[in-house]
Amino acid sequence: MAPDPANSAATVPTFADRLRRLAEQANTSGADVILIAPGPDLEYFIGHSIGSHERLTCLVVPAAGPARLLVPTLERPGWTGSPVESLAVEISTWTDGQDPYAALAALLPPSAKVLAVDYHMPAVHALNAKATVPGSELTLAGEAIAELRMRKGAAEVDALAAAGAAIDRVQRRIGEWLRPGRTENDVAADIGAAIVAEGHARPDFVIVGSGPNGASPHHEASDRVINPGDVVVIDIGGPMPSGYFSDCTRTYVVAPAVGAEVPSRVREVYDVVRDAQAAGVAAVRPGVSAESIDEAARSVIEKAGFGEYFITRTGHGIGLEVHEHPYMVAGNSIPLEPGMAFSVEPGIYLPGEFGVRIEDIVVVGDDGPLLMNTAPTELTVVGSAG
Repeated sequence: MAPDPANSAATVPTFADRLRRLAEQANTSGADVILIAPGPDLEYFIGHSIGSHERLTCLVVPAAGPARLLVPTLERPGWTGSPVESLAVEISTWTDGQDPYAALAALLPPSAKVLAVDYHMPAVHALNAKATVPGSELTLAGEAIAELRMRKGAAEVDALAAAGAAIDRVQRRIGEWLRPGRTENDVAADIGAAIVAEGHARPDFVIVGSGPNGASPHHEASDRVINPGDVVVIDIGGPMPSGYFSDCTRTYVVAPAVGAEVPSRVREVYDVVRDAQAAGVAAVRPGVSAESIDEAARSVIEKAGFGEYFITRTGHGIGLEVHEHPYMVAGNSIPLEPGMAFSVEPGIYLPGEFGVRIEDIVVVGDDGPLLMNTAPTELTVVGSAG
């Protein structure tokens, strides 16, 4: 049996406590029951998740009463030995040819009318659940779930630190692969293999944005040939066997042609982004707002005259998903608390020229930021023009 993705960062008592607090969140949010589909939320609350394709798998967490799990009969063996069997969670099954939504309705409290679904619940399941319960109302449970997931415990922080160290090892090896004459796809393939070799379960994303491609924040990789002097954004990450993600960006300069220097404009833009990223990290502490981290980084870039080219938020939460709450973005006034984990990744993106982004994962400590990444942020020239 494959290892439980979230199991190494939590214990059975931890899962039991999470389910208890989720029921409290249902009460607070006015939901009669929270319904959770396969995915990171299921992993978080019961330590295991199996995708069931178009078939219905659903964790039922009522505001009052025991949690229950409904799975297709053919998927039941995959739950053998998982943490859920040690929890006070009854596992029910339904078989092909039966109505899965009637089976789900039978697990709901008799008076349940407000059904809150997690963000990963397919619409077909959510709408059919509502149709099966007369007079019911469908709401979203994502914010209630985020209240629990965005505050990491010590074991989760350790898992993020291990992920950060693993992706740092890859960033320190970029000079092995990034050189003139190779394509972005060539470099991305080598990086993807190294992500696994350095301890990840798989690469989730490998962005190699060279030259003008670096001005597109989510450019992935292409057949563009890397040239001497190119500025190259390398944004990479993936899940560890623990299920917790890494995400780290560094920007490199490929060695210019013999006799040439790194252009002063490149150095200027790079230094502004580096200063902005450092300012964002330094602003992290308990009690400040999420949007204040965005403002700390953004103000550096705006004062340097590049504000219109910083076209993204400053950061996103990270854990069992690479993007989750909280988000470092204007308008998010949530106060930061110890254990919250997120990226700080300002950038400048100059259309038709190049882009620069520097990204670290940060955890809010009791007195300030705890960095999960330690790969150097100084401007690094790699490769050889020959």
